[in-house]
Amino acid sequence: MPVLPGAEPFRHEGGEVGVLLCHGFTSTAQSMRPWAEYLAGQGLTVSVPLLPGHGTRWQDMQLTGWQDWYAEVDRALRELLERCAKVFVFGLSMGGALTLRLAARHGDAVAGIVLVNPVNKINDPLAFALPVAQHFLRSTPGIASDIAKPGVAEIGYTRVPTRAAASLKQFLKLLDTELPQVTQPVLLLHSRQDHVVDPADSARILARISSTDVTETLLEQSYHVATLDHDAEQIFADSFAFVGRLAESVGREGAASGG
Repeated sequence: MPVLPGAEPFRHEGGEVGVLLCHGFTSTAQSMRPWAEYLAGQGLTVSVPLLPGHGTRWQDMQLTGWQDWYAEVDRALRELLERCAKVFVFGLSMGGALTLRLAARHGDAVAGIVLVNPVNKINDPLAFALPVAQHFLRSTPGIASDIAKPGVAEIGYTRVPTRAAASLKQFLKLLDTELPQVTQPVLLLHSRQDHVVDPADSARILARISSTDVTETLLEQSYHVATLDHDAEQIFADSFAFVGRLAESVGREGAASGG
């Protein structure tokens, strides 16, 4: 199936500091594109992969699971590590969960992580039934475009494949056991109003990780897809400042762009 217009992966070759951006469940690289373009404009090397089963039609996602999604971001991270002296990982929603696993498994190779409304648990009351429901209910209503800003839409599926949702639930359960292995500096930004992920997920994540350099920011004007919402510019600026604090070359004249 062809990729939906605007949903394509993004790559920019910049300087010696790289950033991997991970999009969310049933979403696409479009939700991260403005963030990626901002970072690219600052001279960073940027990669936004499109997760398997995403960006085409929801039926295609039924054929994929968390192992496929994680393998893709792991591949993209390894590419950046070969190319860059220092690499950061940023993630939104499920992308935040993927970011946390990359941090747990790659250790010091990941210089720091930025999480926006990261998911820790599927809070739908019917989530407990997913292991059974996936066998007779193919999909449920979609979760895309939870955005406060008028006229802005997220490219995402109108249906959630239950088989994929069951796989996500399995992944989050596994990830929870790995969170104490996360030791990198963390910037976590979460929305006061989020109709997809419970804001309490952010508190649970911060309570489980072992990082000591942690900054938590409340986004007052955005819903779940905050990277496309009113607080997007704050996310972009704060994340670049976070990178600049941890990567000495960023901010030195010409260094960020490889000059």
